[in-house]
Amino acid sequence: MLAAGTATAAEPQPWQLGLPEPVTPLARQMAEFHDLWLMPIITGIVVFVLALLLFVVFRFRESRNPTPSKTTHNTILEVLWTAVPIIILVVIAFPSMRLLYATERFEDSEMTLKIIGHQWYWSYEYPDHGNFTFDANLVPEDELEPGQHRLMQTDNAVVLPVDTKVRLQMTSADVLHNWAISDFGVRMDTVPGRLNETWVEVNQTGTYYGFCSELCGVNHAYMPIMVRVVSKEDFEAWVKEAQENYAKVDSPDAPPAQLASESAPANPEPQQDDSQQTVASAALEESR
Repeated sequence: MLAAGTATAAEPQPWQLGLPEPVTPLARQMAEFHDLWLMPIITGIVVFVLALLLFVVFRFRESRNPTPSKTTHNTILEVLWTAVPIIILVVIAFPSMRLLYATERFEDSEMTLKIIGHQWYWSYEYPDHGNFTFDANLVPEDELEPGQHRLMQTDNAVVLPVDTKVRLQMTSADVLHNWAISDFGVRMDTVPGRLNETWVEVNQTGTYYGFCSELCGVNHAYMPIMVRVVSKEDFEAWVKEAQENYAKVDSPDAPPAQLASESAPANPEPQQDDSQQTVASAALEESR
């Protein structure tokens, strides 16, 4: 039995501000980019624009300027308000591109998890551990047990080992979905006919929650993500149990419906009942 752990991603706390606590290298880089680059720049812009607005309001008010200026151009000012935003974007581009490049560095991953979006649930495959697969559906509110979270609990949880670099492969069986867990720094579209990839390496055990972040239909709000991160020993024990519980059915032991479909002729002749044959004969005689 796997422990639930203490981490609670996507679970809001009273008076919570800022990004959730990062538990992966990517999430930590994203938090640093947000805190050390974006927030100072955004704050500086807001303070500057507010100060400029207050200066203009008081300096150029009607009582102080009964005869308004007819100035229409200022070359220095126009160069500045064009060049300064460009410089800001160039400054942001360097850490942004470095972070974007880091999201693609999964060539030395230790295992693979395939994620498939459906209307409206998730399917997961473990190709490196016997290729077993299972679905994860929302647990209805009236079936929740004490300690479980409304609209966040799934009947089957994804299980990953701690301190392991996992390649995430994502696709969809129908429409666009988005697999997103903020604590992991992962937010990626699942696109029909396309395989998107990223990676995750969780450094703290616990239970983490996420949601579909793409408007995918009427039940978009009811396909949560639940991931349990456990020790490597507990993960190996879970894999052995999961291989038995979620093992794919081989063709010799296929269910009767599948066997019946396989034994049916490839191109069966269409069958007509007596009434259809009578109508067809009458129509032929009339045409003659």
